[in-house]
Amino acid sequence: MSLSFIPLGVGDAFSALHYSSCLAVEAEGQVLLVDCPHPIRKMMREASLTAGVPLDADRVSAVALTHLHADHASGLEGLGYFSFFVLRRKLELLAHPSVTRRLWEGHLAAGMECLIEERGASPNAKHFEDYFSPIPLSVEHAVQHGPFRIESRFTYHHVPTTAFRIHAGGRCLGYSADTAFDEGLIQWLAEADLVVHETNYGVHTPYEKLAALPADLRARMRLIHYPDTFDLAASNIEPLEQGRRYTV
Repeated sequence: MSLSFIPLGVGDAFSALHYSSCLAVEAEGQVLLVDCPHPIRKMMREASLTAGVPLDADRVSAVALTHLHADHASGLEGLGYFSFFVLRRKLELLAHPSVTRRLWEGHLAAGMECLIEERGASPNAKHFEDYFSPIPLSVEHAVQHGPFRIESRFTYHHVPTTAFRIHAGGRCLGYSADTAFDEGLIQWLAEADLVVHETNYGVHTPYEKLAALPADLRARMRLIHYPDTFDLAASNIEPLEQGRRYTV
């Protein structure tokens, strides 16, 4: 079975044109979300219509989270609640411990730590493990989840962030996550069959740095997390298209 993915979003945190960057990666009938921005179910529904692939929360086997910035993690509350109330199961969450360390107290608890479970009752205290099944990722060894084998590497970003190499079906997809230009990370990602790399302003990767990479690597690279002002037609690296299915 081949390894494929659909970009549910390709934009940055400030985009007025696109959803925030997120991938739905598929192998052997299982879907792994790479990051989970809001509104994640609407993003999946629209991608289903454009790509002709059924996508919804019931098909998501897990979320692989790169970091806690809202444009990558804001959909976790909604998807966690949907899994809890509708699917009656915990949402499996793959992330490095340095990423999840402040996920509950610093991000999710304010909206999820109290829950009225019966009409007229008082709120009950809830905890991270009531909604999520955490699976720690490692920068020292790969972690297997269903058909996906995930390798992680830290990037240079404001908060703890990990890039991924996702193996399945005899192929490998590299994902830079958010990062400044990092030659070591580029070399690590270059071992993948296809590399999805961000480009943006500030503490991100300038397009000019990627455009200067060797032609064979640029041919195996796709761009994501680009700003609304990015000139798609002028790029010598193919920008990903939101809602299109790609085979690795």
